[in-house]
Amino acid sequence: MNQRVVGLLAGLGLLWGTASGALALTPHEMEHHSPTGQFEQVEQPLGVKIGVTVGGLALIGLELWWFLLSKPKAQQSRLEAGRQTLTIEVDGGYSPSQVVVKAGRPVRLRFHRKDPNSCLEQVLLPDFHIAADLPMNQTRTIDFIPEQPGEYFFTCGMNMFRGVIKVEASNDNVV
Repeated sequence: MNQRVVGLLAGLGLLWGTASGALALTPHEMEHHSPTGQFEQVEQPLGVKIGVTVGGLALIGLELWWFLLSKPKAQQSRLEAGRQTLTIEVDGGYSPSQVVVKAGRPVRLRFHRKDPNSCLEQVLLPDFHIAADLPMNQTRTIDFIPEQPGEYFFTCGMNMFRGVIKVEASNDNVV
């Protein structure tokens, strides 16, 4: 599902839940104060209770989907001049955020930065001891050779945006 649609639905749910709670009280009920200073129970219409409950459940479902079910798709690198090569767009994060390569073969990642966010000015690949500046509207090439299969993370300079390089075992010994 498109991120803009999800954001719009979440915002509308929050707005509707907030507005329905405020509209449920009449001006007379808002002005009424208890002589003891204690809270008094105000009876809400059944429609408002159902609306708030449905809106809350929708937001909970949206959060569960967002954090647990919307897994980014991995992209396989392609072979160019003996190197496993892939271009990663840096625009509000990394796309693709999961890269699949083979162990023991040279890898070339091209990071093309479009986002002016200062957090994305640098990319870090700590397992490969690489820290590279990413100039705005330019492509920065990073070369390395992953020796062992496994998952290796790359992050922005502030560790807010992340990606993963999934290194699979090579079927042959050709470098």
